[in-house]
Amino acid sequence: MKIISLVPSLTELVIDLSLVSELVGRTKFCIHPKEKVKFIPKIGGTKNVDIAKVADLKPDLILANKEENTRKDVEELVKIAPVHVTDISNYSEALESIQNIGLLTNRQKEAQLLIDKINSRFAKLTEFSGTKKSVCYLIWQDALMTIGRDTYIHDMLFKCGFDNVFGNEERYPTVTENDIIEKNPDFIFLSSEPFPFKETHIDRFSEMFPKSKVVLVDGEYFSWYGSRMVLAADYFNSLLQEL
Repeated sequence: MKIISLVPSLTELVIDLSLVSELVGRTKFCIHPKEKVKFIPKIGGTKNVDIAKVADLKPDLILANKEENTRKDVEELVKIAPVHVTDISNYSEALESIQNIGLLTNRQKEAQLLIDKINSRFAKLTEFSGTKKSVCYLIWQDALMTIGRDTYIHDMLFKCGFDNVFGNEERYPTVTENDIIEKNPDFIFLSSEPFPFKETHIDRFSEMFPKSKVVLVDGEYFSWYGSRMVLAADYFNSLLQEL
């Protein structure tokens, strides 16, 4: 089987299901595991797939995601090979996608072992025990963008014991500085992706929101489903201890 993955987290999953030799194409954003993906041809980005390159690779299966990839690209790709489009907005759907991809690739055993490991790690996740629990999770700087209730990130925040102050919104709403001040969150999480927030941004946002504690967080653990979930629970525990 020849597989092309258009989703960074699913590329990592495919490799962790012992399918690295079957993976013949990936996007430029598929960066993990670094030592293995560097040998796999790139077929463009998640939003601008090079359809001709995909056709040249003659895949048997293409992995996509409703949020990551465009409908236009998927409609072109189904003319080349079967496209499995995932739609993941919470923990349960993430595990279901692992199971489904294991079934599609004849890696049911490996997929179940991975699911068991993820469940075991998350069973040891300790919710934030402090008195401050509300959070505004920012994914973009200009304009300010956050996350709504129907996102995987929202579910990860919930599992950590946080109340997403924009949990009444959907998907990825644009908000203003005044919107955030009005919500008065205890924490503001600056995600390292898709906008690359860094330590240098903390001072600026601390000045903007002096009543909130501003924290830089690793966006991969909050937004990447698949096999990265094994590491996510440990990261969340470390983050909660620091807070």
